[in-house]
Amino acid sequence: MMIIEAPVSRARLVELAHGRFGNMVKAVVDVERNVMAVDGELHSDEEALLLENGSRQQDLWGINLYPELGGPEWIEYDSMINLRPSQGNRSRAVDDAALRERIAGIVARLAPP
Repeated sequence: MMIIEAPVSRARLVELAHGRFGNMVKAVVDVERNVMAVDGELHSDEEALLLENGSRQQDLWGINLYPELGGPEWIEYDSMINLRPSQGNRSRAVDDAALRERIAGIVARLAPP
C-alpha cells in the first residue's frame, strides 16, 4: 500500500493491479489533500493509512481503478467506505456529480493517461 502525492504511470498501476486483483486497483482519494492511497486489499485499509497520515475521514472516498481501460470507464465509484448518510451519501457509489468530477480530476493529475 502506498500514498500517491505525485504522478504515477499507468504502467505502474497495471503492475499493482496484476499483483493483487488482476485488472483493478483499489484506491481512496482525499479530496482536500489531493492525494490517494492505492494497492490495499480493502478500501478501509487505504482509508486507515490516509487517516494515520493526516487525512480526515469526511474527505476520503473509495474508488476502483482499471488502468488498462481508457475514458471514464477506468474509474468506478464504488466502495463500502462511501456509505455516509450523515454526509448525504446513501450508497456505495459517490452520489454527488460534482464530487465525482473532483475525484476524477485528482486521479487524472496523479495517474495521467
